[in-house]
Amino acid sequence: MAKCARPDDAGGSFRYWAAAFSPASLSRKLLETVACGASGHRVRRKTCGGIDAAEPLPHRPKPGVSDRLAELLQAERADSISDGASEAEARRKMETFEELQRVVRRLQLDDCNADGERRLVAAAEVRRLAKDNPEARETLAMLGAIPPLVGMLDSEEHDRQIAALYALLNLGIGNELNKASVVKAGAVHKMLHLIDSGSSPSVCEAIVANFLGLSALDSNKPIIATSGAIPFLLSAFRNPDNSPTARQDALRALFNLSIAAANIPLLVDAGLVSALMTAIGDMSVSERALAVLSNLVASGEGRRSVSRAADAFAILVDVLGWCDAAACQENAVYVLMVMAHKGHGDRAAMVEAGVVSALLELTLLGTPLAQKRASRLLEILTVDKGKGVSGAGWSYGVPAISAPLCGAAPETASKEEDMSEERRAVKELVQQSLQSNMRRIVRRANLPQDIAPTERLRALTATSTSKSLPF
Repeated sequence: MAKCARPDDAGGSFRYWAAAFSPASLSRKLLETVACGASGHRVRRKTCGGIDAAEPLPHRPKPGVSDRLAELLQAERADSISDGASEAEARRKMETFEELQRVVRRLQLDDCNADGERRLVAAAEVRRLAKDNPEARETLAMLGAIPPLVGMLDSEEHDRQIAALYALLNLGIGNELNKASVVKAGAVHKMLHLIDSGSSPSVCEAIVANFLGLSALDSNKPIIATSGAIPFLLSAFRNPDNSPTARQDALRALFNLSIAAANIPLLVDAGLVSALMTAIGDMSVSERALAVLSNLVASGEGRRSVSRAADAFAILVDVLGWCDAAACQENAVYVLMVMAHKGHGDRAAMVEAGVVSALLELTLLGTPLAQKRASRLLEILTVDKGKGVSGAGWSYGVPAISAPLCGAAPETASKEEDMSEERRAVKELVQQSLQSNMRRIVRRANLPQDIAPTERLRALTATSTSKSLPF
């Protein structure tokens, strides 16, 4: 709407003054006007005896017009409400940003100005704000919170070290850029310096947690491994005085480092294989320890270390017998499968440890993945360099099979002829061993005490932190 004023000069020009309507108000007025016009009454003239009479014309709106106008008015009101909500959200975000700015400014204060307590409080605020808020983690890092937090690790105050470590830990949660920035700022070397200077157990636990988070990033794996962190993590894992959380975090960090093939020689040289073998009897860490071992045997250094470890195959075979966890069985048979495939000299030790009987049971009762791996390992054990079973009998003391137990129908015989020699040998072995194997399974089910780990495994895992083994 506009107002026009009369001319105030001789030229007779006009000036137009726009009403102070916002676009939303103007559109709302237009809609209301249209709605009112649509509901007005038209009149028609009717002649009755020469007398004209006015009669209201009944209102017949077009179908759907009133409904459409109602929808437009409702949408306009919703837009007005959403505009107000957007403004409130913008104000909230601005207030949050200003709060983060204040926190970072307090972090960047100089200790020599006696503001160490303010930095301590600021580090605790960063830890709180970054705990569950991904946007706050990104904003705090962009504002420059990481370098002063890394600098606080040089402090001799225990409380400041703890506050800085957990603030850095929370900043790296789910943020790869922040993880890389923490390492780039020199946090790894500063944390190792804290360890060398004799830190408290709580500081060491916070450092282990940071190494776990930082090692999840692929680009950080070689930096952490070559910095000297592996011996510290291995010591934290083996130390029975550490909390279960610290030991688990250390093992998980070692697992992250073992993913990178370049780190495996460093892990093997640090003595990780023997530590894993000792820990396999502890159910709280068995699954993760076998997962790390699965990564190590992917390289020649790892396989040689497993072969040289005392009673390594006996321990792995015992896992197949007493451990009911699917992941433990799958990882244990995977390690044995890779060792048998890559090293011919290890097959005799596996057979001597009783792996054939355990594999037969696994092919019957294991998970699909465990069954597949067990069948593959049985094939490897029955083949001499891919040439099939030898005429004098199976290698490594496994008895030869000359014929199936019972006669086969012609169709079955033709199918067996098409079967590879190693698969046919495995099938025959399974048929021969089925009855005895099932009797052993039934006996174990009826005698719970026989399901306990063997005395050999108890002796091998005597140094484990766990005093009880699963039944």
